[in-house]
Amino acid sequence: MRAIWKGAVSFGLVSVPVKLYAATESHDVSFRQVHAKDGGRIKYQRVCSLDGEEVAYADIAKGYETEDGEMVILTDDDMAELPSTSSREIAVEKFVPREQIDPLLFEKSYYLEPEGAGAKPYALLRQALLDADRMAVVTVALRQRTSIAVLRVKDDVIVLQTMMWPDEIRTPDFSVETGDVKPQEVKMAQMLVETLAGDFDATEFEDDYAGAVEALVKSKIEGGEIKRTETSTKTSGEVVDLLAALQKSVAAAKTARGEDSGSSDEKSAAKKAPAKKTAAKKAPAKKAAAKKSTTKKTAAKKQAKKAS
Repeated sequence: MRAIWKGAVSFGLVSVPVKLYAATESHDVSFRQVHAKDGGRIKYQRVCSLDGEEVAYADIAKGYETEDGEMVILTDDDMAELPSTSSREIAVEKFVPREQIDPLLFEKSYYLEPEGAGAKPYALLRQALLDADRMAVVTVALRQRTSIAVLRVKDDVIVLQTMMWPDEIRTPDFSVETGDVKPQEVKMAQMLVETLAGDFDATEFEDDYAGAVEALVKSKIEGGEIKRTETSTKTSGEVVDLLAALQKSVAAAKTARGEDSGSSDEKSAAKKAPAKKTAAKKAPAKKAAAKKSTTKKTAAKKQAKKAS
């Protein structure tokens, strides 16, 4: 795991340096929207609803829509003036009984790991939470926004769970009509509860949907039911173009330095050609030497005849 935040838990005069790790991850099956005919991915453009033109990222701003449908545009300067905090402190506000916090408030969970010399005060806080059977209500700044959270102990690790703000919890706008419940019906319901009573073990449950999707995809792959989209073809083409561009760049650089930019085969052929021409020039030289030798012999014979 990779730490996503570093700071310290402070309660009273005690400070515990800690690292924060995401305690959960989603295994939801994700799909892409594609063209059923050829498997091409569907693209979405940033189009203005008024003029119908595509809008660049640089021209996109944040807008707050009022209840009557008016739009208030907020610039980057406006957002910079909003209150934000970059505090690296997890401040314990109070220790409260577990049953006072509705699980509906819980949002995201993180593991806290002691850092450096924080192991001993970490163990102290962990033991205090266990002995008191309470959770610590804290405030913490994550992603430049202050949140309320709780600290509780899971196994030997302190867990931080961020919470929704009270006004983010919706109140049901409907009522449940129970009617008249007979004592016999209540007794049967109690018997059913006792029949199904047991301890919770998360490993007993399995995500059948994700497993079925994986099996379905695997069977289609094995059956050759795969759409070859043009994405891979374009990528290959880009690589080939890149190689060609590099080869041209190398050739241009050699030409600029006055070097031969031809291939090695062409260079070896060029080297062999002059050797043949040199050999051809040596043949007449041999003939000239033979001619001189014959002339000398003839002259010697004539001198011998005159002497006799």
